[in-house]
Amino acid sequence: MDQDVAMGVQFAVTQADLPGLRAAGRLGEYAVVYRVYRSQQGGGFGDQDSRPHAWGVLVYVDAVLARINSARGHGREWNSLDRLEPWLREQGFWYWWTRNDLEPLGLEEAEPGVTEYGLEAGESPA
Repeated sequence: MDQDVAMGVQFAVTQADLPGLRAAGRLGEYAVVYRVYRSQQGGGFGDQDSRPHAWGVLVYVDAVLARINSARGHGREWNSLDRLEPWLREQGFWYWWTRNDLEPLGLEEAEPGVTEYGLEAGESPA
């Protein structure tokens, strides 16, 4: 199933649409930053095999989720949250939710017998 469909995204808007939507009071207060499979190559990270994910942005328009697309109709992607944060602030968002449904939490990579808190199996936090 398509990730945007699973998240309930109904349509897309462009960055150029945001000021008008905000002025009309149709834009929600916060954005949702979420992990996406990369569809664009660029930003010096053209090797999609070693960097298969990017960050996308959803906004609420009239209480319905919309994805931010580029002027060319492709989903906007950022390779770094450090680069995305200033863009969000420039668009008038002062807080946002971040979710990553695509990458494991790291528990699979932990040493055998180590719990999610870094404790040995059977050890309790004190």
